[in-house]
Amino acid sequence: MQHIAVLSVNHKIAPVEIREKVAFSDSELNKALGSLSKVNEVDSCAILSTCNRSEIYSVVNSTNPKLLLSKYFSKIHGMDLNELEPYLRYYEGNDAIEHICHVATGLDSLVLGEPQILGQLKDAYHSAKQAKTLDKLLEKLFQHAFSTAKKVRTDTNIGSSPVSVAYCAVKLSEKIFTDLTKQTVMLIGAGEMIDLCAQYLEQKSVKRMIIANRTIENAEKIASKYNAEPTSLKLFSSLIHEADIIISSTAALVPIIGKGLIETALKLRKHKPIFILDIAIPRDIEPEVNQLDDVFLYTIDDLQQVVDSNISNRLKEKSLAEQVITEQNVHFSKWLKLLPNQQVVQSYRNSAHSIKQNAIENAINKLNKGTDSESVIKEMADQLTNKLLHTPFNNIKQNSLEQLNQCELCVPNIKKTKS
Repeated sequence: MQHIAVLSVNHKIAPVEIREKVAFSDSELNKALGSLSKVNEVDSCAILSTCNRSEIYSVVNSTNPKLLLSKYFSKIHGMDLNELEPYLRYYEGNDAIEHICHVATGLDSLVLGEPQILGQLKDAYHSAKQAKTLDKLLEKLFQHAFSTAKKVRTDTNIGSSPVSVAYCAVKLSEKIFTDLTKQTVMLIGAGEMIDLCAQYLEQKSVKRMIIANRTIENAEKIASKYNAEPTSLKLFSSLIHEADIIISSTAALVPIIGKGLIETALKLRKHKPIFILDIAIPRDIEPEVNQLDDVFLYTIDDLQQVVDSNISNRLKEKSLAEQVITEQNVHFSKWLKLLPNQQVVQSYRNSAHSIKQNAIENAINKLNKGTDSESVIKEMADQLTNKLLHTPFNNIKQNSLEQLNQCELCVPNIKKTKS
């Protein structure tokens, strides 16, 4: 019997050191799909691998799909199954359908409602399609998840409010300077927060981006990813007046930007405004900077209030999103129940075409041997009629009168015989 089965290692239960061990790189993915699809009881499969989750989506014809997938997962990553077992989560049937929809809509994400996961899930689908490891059922499951995610985005506001500090920082920048394509941004630091800010700012096509850090090599790593200019903290003070936006997040124990430095920068800028975001703890910017005219200074606390408010809004929308998923899954379950009927119809159609082809070949052979065409046509018609009706007649004999009456309603040209 076929089972829709999902095996997951994700951020909810697995620490980063475990998630790192079970991640699939882009270069490994195609090989992993190929080896999984060759397992006898696996009819189709796809693999999703992100920094927060590694998951197998599959259709499995096995009495114990969980054990089958778990063994594969541990073997391909060279891990002992007993070591991996506490971090595995398994979903089957309706639970699996619900899980993929929660993933697609961002309800299962570290950041509730984040939209990036849908693109990552689509990448996983396209990789499986390219590797030819999808069947009709798994293909339909992914399409269902994508359409459900679209409906959730349309019918709810689950993703309308940003809930990461980095994203809120960029959004706030847009409120001060409506057109970021004309602005120069200086990012100070080289940690994850600065990397995320650089990513979002690149998407906004900022005019110029400068990455300043104590270790120039670390600044160069981020700068190379986002077409930015790297510089050291020793030299950044000579460039700071060129920045319209400054976002700072370092591990410094004392402020690295004082009131005097910004006063000098403002004079060189002829008092064009500067937007400064201090998202470091402890603070990178002296609080006295906020006393200056033409300076908009925000701290991590200001942004956190926005983030907390937006998280609250998303939580309110979560129940609406789950309601959409439930309604959509009802439609998918109905399709799933009818799938065996479709398979029977397809099988009968294939058989009918095979019978037709044999009848044509027999008729052509007899015509080539000089047999009268009228008798050949009559014989072919009789042969086709008898063979095509054989299976339906057997089914009729085995069905109840109530079932036959239901079939009769669907075939209006059949007249009831008098008993």
